Amino acid sequence: TVAKKEFRQIFSQPGWVEHDPEEIWSSQVEVIEEALAKLPLTEGAVAAIGITNQRETTIVWERKTGRPIYNAIVWQDHRTAEYCDELKKTDLVTLVRDKTGLPIDSYFSATKIKWILDNVPNARERAELGELAFGTVDTWLIWNLTQQELHVTDVTNASRTMLFNIHTLEWDEELLTAFSIPRRMLPEVCSSSEIIGYTKIPLLASIPIGGIAGDQHAALFGQLCIKAGMVKNTYGTGCFLVMNTGSMPVKSKNNLITTIAWKINGQVTYALEGSIFIGGAVVQWLRDGLGLISQAGDIEQLAASVPDNGGVYIVPAFTGLGAPYWEPSARGSVFGITRGTSAGHFARAAVESIAFQTFDVLKSMEADVGTKIYELRVDGGAAANNLLMQFQADLLAIDVVRSSVIETTALGAAYLAGLAVGYWESVDELQTQWKQHRRFSAAMDEITSGNLYQGWLRAVKATIVWANLGKE
Repeated sequence: TVAKKEFRQIFSQPGWVEHDPEEIWSSQVEVIEEALAKLPLTEGAVAAIGITNQRETTIVWERKTGRPIYNAIVWQDHRTAEYCDELKKTDLVTLVRDKTGLPIDSYFSATKIKWILDNVPNARERAELGELAFGTVDTWLIWNLTQQELHVTDVTNASRTMLFNIHTLEWDEELLTAFSIPRRMLPEVCSSSEIIGYTKIPLLASIPIGGIAGDQHAALFGQLCIKAGMVKNTYGTGCFLVMNTGSMPVKSKNNLITTIAWKINGQVTYALEGSIFIGGAVVQWLRDGLGLISQAGDIEQLAASVPDNGGVYIVPAFTGLGAPYWEPSARGSVFGITRGTSAGHFARAAVESIAFQTFDVLKSMEADVGTKIYELRVDGGAAANNLLMQFQADLLAIDVVRSSVIETTALGAAYLAGLAVGYWESVDELQTQWKQHRRFSAAMDEITSGNLYQGWLRAVKATIVWANLGKE
């Protein structure tokens, strides 16, 4: 059973993206009610709860009242980009990369926390007194589900803050000092699959909370990419490629993120990740910004109305370029328009931009691990687009395999929770759960796909040049 509810995005200034934490919580209460209403509930019908969430989104609230002191600052928010640019000129770059596996970027939580402490009246003083709590969305939900009893997160979410040492599995005092963040604000860090505590709200009384994982880690687990070398891509608003690298962290030489995939039964699994900021959001822009389609699902038919992109390339850097470029000042660009360019070409270029960005990251992953990737497991809303999936296979010259369950993020959280309470005995038992919906194999000749990709690289290069023109 599935229940969904949208909540507001708040754009108070250019480059700022916020959510209302109270609305996040109330929307979750509503979907819990709706989901439960669809089930024939008997005692013990809900074995456990798994939680998955947007990772770097930052919330700070009062411990005494549970009230947020500021809106949630969303992972896409760039208000601290200039501060990060200054930090990139210091030795902190190496320290952060070595300890956390992350580049210094406004994407992650640390500079968002610092911004709140520096800009909300009395926040820093109150944090140092232990009156304020920080959490990503998982922490905020568990705080509310347990009626303010538990202040916890898991290793995957902690690993995205720029404050957590992924080798020692502890909050790092040196980094906390560097970002001027009091240790007392931070949650306790748990594994991704264990009984963390029990719910205390009327809707869900005494249900074990058994799993926590950031959305992309949960999707990797939901796709059962449990062996080193397996890769998944989630095609959502952004796209997130994650590769299981096993029990050892791989230090990227190609601007990818080294992160924790999950921790189960005391064993840590690591991953490489490439984050693409604008994936399906480019289709939303064609719908809402340009009015070329009335609903997102129409994009496939419009893109298929032309045989190719007609030389048109869209670089959808609306909020900067993510991996492997990490160019936060880049902005969206369109190249190759002629008098003959149609709405179909725009649609085609938008769809292809998602696949091109995926190829950029996958090439970087192969270079980092030194092996060829032979299969890409895919999920997320845009994975339903057959034209996109076929073009992705053509471009990569490997099989692209769509899961029978598109919502693998939620599925991964459920698997982690189920393992914690013994609903499934082992990860091996879970292997039988994964089923293929459709496999896409490459059908385009390599010269054609190579030429298309070269055009993309030219467009990206021009976008970056434009972004840096006039900079001192």
